[in-house]
Amino acid sequence: MTMFAEQKIRIEVLQSQCKLYQPGDCITIDGPMIDFDRTDRVCVTALHAIYPFIFAMRKGVSPEAMGFDGKVTVQCPDYCAPVIFTVSPFTE
Repeated sequence: MTMFAEQKIRIEVLQSQCKLYQPGDCITIDGPMIDFDRTDRVCVTALHAIYPFIFAMRKGVSPEAMGFDGKVTVQCPDYCAPVIFTVSPFTE
């Protein structure tokens, strides 16, 4: 069985009507962990909704293989204060 190299993931806020997030805020994922030194804040509602994309990208699945063009663009399911995120591989 071939093992996949873990990818670091960057989640960035594109648009926000939520008082907790501003455009440009980021969450950085390193393996299964949140890199709190490179993360502004974490909303568990948003993280739960976008986690399937995070997991796939961590394991090397490209945005194109998931039907996206370069970056995965997703929205938090809280319809009262929508936040649009991009999820993309991150290299230092």
